[in-house]
Amino acid sequence: MIDTALCLPAPDIEALLQGRIVVALFKQYIDPGEFVLYPSAVSPSLLPIEQYYRSNFLPIARNAVVHLTSETPQVKAWASCEFCQILDGSESCEALSRLTIWQPETFQKIFAQQPYIFLAYLRVYKFAQAIEVSAIVDPENLFVALLSPLSIEGTQPVLSKTMFQKRCQQLQAQQPPFHPELEELQSAIAQFNDSSAPLLANRISHFLGWKSETPNKLVDPQKAWIKNIVIFGNRSDEKDANKSNYQAGTDFERVVHKSLEFLGFGVDPNAKGGAGGMDLYCTTPYSLVGECKAGKNIPDSTAEQLYRIGTRHLGKEDYESAVKLIIGPGKPTKFLQESAQKSTISIIKPMTLQKLVELEAKFPGSVNLIELKPYLEAGQIDARIDEYIEKVLTEIKLRSHVVQVVKNYLEKTGLDNAEVGSLHGTYIGSNHSPSLTPKELHEILIELSSPLAGYLGRKKVNNESRFYFLRDLHIDSLLTQ
Repeated sequence: MIDTALCLPAPDIEALLQGRIVVALFKQYIDPGEFVLYPSAVSPSLLPIEQYYRSNFLPIARNAVVHLTSETPQVKAWASCEFCQILDGSESCEALSRLTIWQPETFQKIFAQQPYIFLAYLRVYKFAQAIEVSAIVDPENLFVALLSPLSIEGTQPVLSKTMFQKRCQQLQAQQPPFHPELEELQSAIAQFNDSSAPLLANRISHFLGWKSETPNKLVDPQKAWIKNIVIFGNRSDEKDANKSNYQAGTDFERVVHKSLEFLGFGVDPNAKGGAGGMDLYCTTPYSLVGECKAGKNIPDSTAEQLYRIGTRHLGKEDYESAVKLIIGPGKPTKFLQESAQKSTISIIKPMTLQKLVELEAKFPGSVNLIELKPYLEAGQIDARIDEYIEKVLTEIKLRSHVVQVVKNYLEKTGLDNAEVGSLHGTYIGSNHSPSLTPKELHEILIELSSPLAGYLGRKKVNNESRFYFLRDLHIDSLLTQ
């Protein structure tokens, strides 16, 4: 329970909640302790708000001020003050500005009024929801007495212990921002009035180290179409009730085309079905020809139809060498199953295709079409595709565990980075399957620290790779059941 609050300008609290900063700016020393963060107005005695905050934070600052109400103030977080740094004016105001939200002029103005500035390093924890509070406010006092203590049970830290320590060390050493261009981009995207902007801004924040908690389950509007794979395949959407069989089939063909393109196939745009036309033809990374059958049943003649149309367009030799696929929700008849076995035709349900696409959407690049090819056997192969998906998930879970090994090791030891030998010992001690050799673990660490992954970081020390934690690899809520 906490019964004391610390008054901070509302924009500063918002910056702390977003993980943009790990400090608050004061004119007096703040003793270590735990406080609820109580929003207040920006002091007009220093500088106008336009000169007080950096330009990339200014829209957020203005918005925070607009939403500040003095009648029934709401608190969103509490903080643990870990320590308080005293600045004596020898520090670069430009460097401090680049690592925080305040203009260089803000620091200069305070130094002109007094010899010291105090930076309180605050590890911030979010309440599940904003809480209205009653308090005795003294304008001359930074601290506010809450009339009713607040429970902090179940609150979540904005930053992990490791990430908080790294950010503190960066500020104390006045190291320049690692990705200043991305910081500017994140701030710009956050202001866009676009449905996809929050998702992208959130991802950039995680990459920058501004967030390390489990990401909110934001729905990417660009990928909402994925749910239509099953809907169009089953023709169960109420809006499709009045559609003709032809139109319903066309909708399904289109979403199948989009799905296979999303998975990485090179889809021939001229294969659009219709009378005598191929429903589906992929040219890369291997030849694939297919039929899309929306509705309740897959006709007996589908295998024969696929052969007739495929050989007409591709020639017998190219057709025979291609992967052959039928996608439809209905249960194949005995005759069709026999035909599929004889002609080496794979049959899958729309849900199976949707699972593959969801896997690729959740973890881009996880579906390897070359590795998938051996699973495209003759007959109804939904179970085989499920095996492939489970294999990929097992590999992802292993990598997620390796990320946690690095994170936990650094938090336990207090180190900034670790070499492979120490991490291998920790991995073995975690009793996780499979057992890995140091070389195998090193290969996974390299993979996770690549720029395209970004879960770990890597640095060379005496020609030896050392690794550090950047962000979690979350594997929750993966596929439609």
